[in-house]
Amino acid sequence: MRLFPLLFIVLPILEMWLLIEVGGEIGAFNTVALVLLTAMIGFTLLRHQGMATLQRAQQRMAQGQMPAKEMAEGMCLAVGGALLLTPGFITDSFGFFCLIPGLRQLLVGGVLKRMQMRGAAQTQFSGNFQGGQTFDHQASSATKRPDVIEGECKKDD
Repeated sequence: MRLFPLLFIVLPILEMWLLIEVGGEIGAFNTVALVLLTAMIGFTLLRHQGMATLQRAQQRMAQGQMPAKEMAEGMCLAVGGALLLTPGFITDSFGFFCLIPGLRQLLVGGVLKRMQMRGAAQTQFSGNFQGGQTFDHQASSATKRPDVIEGECKKDD
């Protein structure tokens, strides 16, 4: 978590330095034009890739499946779009990384695999050690939940 504050300080400084260096080589007007060109290309890519991802998600939902991969790709597209709207060449590079389909799917696949591994570890840990006891998952609900007591109540006036 200490990475984020450092990122918000160091990244803008690097972006300004790179913009100044590029501006010194190709001129201020050309640098601004290049930044605007990358934003327009990114917006076009974002619109095209976003619609394709939305259509895949709708197809999966129509088949009764959870579109987890498509949802993760949608978040990656949103981050990529935000990075492309931020002026600078470093953020544009990361933004294009999120928008190019093969690279995005590689990134999303790795993230989803990592989340599944974490989820499986948490499920196994919490499922096998409830109150220091191990419960059979095939058993009745009463043995699964030892804190539930069935009974009847009678009100005396």
